[in-house]
Amino acid sequence: MSAMNLSREQQNELLFVGFNQDSGCFACGTDSGFKIFNCDPFKETFHRDFSNGGIGIVEMLFRCNILAIVGGGRNPRYPPNKVMIWDDHQSRNIGELSFRSEVKAVKLRRDRVVVVLQNKIYVYNFSDLKLVDHIETIANPKGLCALCPNPSNTVLACPGVTRGTVRIELYDLRKTTLITAHEAELSQICLNLDGTRLATASDKGTLIRIFDTQSGQITQELRRGADRAEIYSICFSPTAPLLACSSDKGTVHVFSLTAEGSGLLPKYFSSEWSFAQFRVPETRTICAFGTEKNTIVVVGADGSFYKAVFDANGECQNTSYSKFIQSDEDE
Repeated sequence: MSAMNLSREQQNELLFVGFNQDSGCFACGTDSGFKIFNCDPFKETFHRDFSNGGIGIVEMLFRCNILAIVGGGRNPRYPPNKVMIWDDHQSRNIGELSFRSEVKAVKLRRDRVVVVLQNKIYVYNFSDLKLVDHIETIANPKGLCALCPNPSNTVLACPGVTRGTVRIELYDLRKTTLITAHEAELSQICLNLDGTRLATASDKGTLIRIFDTQSGQITQELRRGADRAEIYSICFSPTAPLLACSSDKGTVHVFSLTAEGSGLLPKYFSSEWSFAQFRVPETRTICAFGTEKNTIVVVGADGSFYKAVFDANGECQNTSYSKFIQSDEDE
């Protein structure tokens, strides 16, 4: 489940873009409210305009009427240190959480609200907003955090307290796993849909590593490229052993994941390259697998939406393109 906060590099009215838990739709925070789009078929499903300010974070809960929103932009609708629980059926806030510092990210599942600050993560019951856990992290300006949406597996992944480490909370097992994922700082983390696998990338952006969340063992290493890159998003396919990533190189890579095994790799093993690539303009992007087999959707900070289809031979074709926000250059 990928998202991008655009408040500090705004090129249009977009302040935030993020997929929902199953990547079937995505939400946009803008200078004057928020919009929700369906991915397949691509269309706007609804929007809310606020005359008095911007929305810097919009976190959906699957496709239901409840969202978490945080003010953002030059004229925030709400203080950026508050999370508002918004009921769109009632068009009003039904709860709020306040903090001493700016909220970097919010993650939702049906029974939990997770709020990410610069050095701390708070976990709440959704039903009564009662605090159930808090976690110290290394400085986390990107708000890195992954929450498994599967109701039968409560898993949270976040940066540890040292560079390149990931902390995994297996709440149902009352177990914590610590993983030394990279020597460099983390740039992205992602859980698969059932919470059994973690994908990580560092600031170097050359490798993506896959780990078993229970054992902490590395199961696979994927190579995006040989040269340094900023990885914008990583996503697992919900239905196939595939992973995709987008970066500042303007290429979306699709990788094949190995079959479930012992989770043990030889000490020296070769990293694997992507089998399919899809080119997009070099704007900040997030990607997700589409609802149709072998499809990928890409959302850009420039207000662009792409859908591509790929096959096992690596052929990748753009099948649709839409512009959902006009950039300053477009006008």
